[in-house]
Amino acid sequence: MVPTLPGGLDLLAIPLGVAGLIWGIASDRISARWPAHEDGSRRSVDWRSVVVAVFGVMALAAVPIRFADAQERVLFTVFLGACVLLMATDLDQRLMPDVITLPLIALGAVALVWGGDTLVSRSPAWLAIVGAIAIPGLLLLGSLPFGEGAFGGGDVKFLAAAGLAGGAIRLFLAVFAGVIVSALVILALLLARRVTLKSYIPFGPFIIAGVVWAMLLPAGS
Repeated sequence: MVPTLPGGLDLLAIPLGVAGLIWGIASDRISARWPAHEDGSRRSVDWRSVVVAVFGVMALAAVPIRFADAQERVLFTVFLGACVLLMATDLDQRLMPDVITLPLIALGAVALVWGGDTLVSRSPAWLAIVGAIAIPGLLLLGSLPFGEGAFGGGDVKFLAAAGLAGGAIRLFLAVFAGVIVSALVILALLLARRVTLKSYIPFGPFIIAGVVWAMLLPAGS
């Protein structure tokens, strides 16, 4: 029997939370150096370091709370761990490298075939495949009028992986949450005069956060 904390929380949440903190710090330092910056610079510790570290703690500590099966815990610890590194690289360089997103697509396919999309969702497997193609595809088409870089190939590949692993419904919820939170953050920054209407604010970090949130929703949501 797995030991639990007061309130019934899995005791494994503590070491995974610590691991998430360590991985978040490491991911921030990795992103400061890799992929190599065009000017050869290396970013020092700043607010992004704090965001990624906190994100790492929250993402990994939640895995044993959400998933009871040992195999599911391993699979989604790896998936969400990759999300932490993607958060770091996107905040630092506005990049979701193929070396991370392409293996995530393969991992999403494994989750789909293995669980028939029942690991995190009760929607049928075929719907997960349709959502993994259609939702990022529509977002890419919708971003074209805003110019290159508004929604990139890395975003498409990441959402395809998330759709395979989580299903179309959760992917839609993830994107919707990302849009709402990004709008609120941008509004707050505008009111605080930290940005202008011409400032570029990456959408990727909000998508990543939305995907992690949607993945961790209770079964049947």
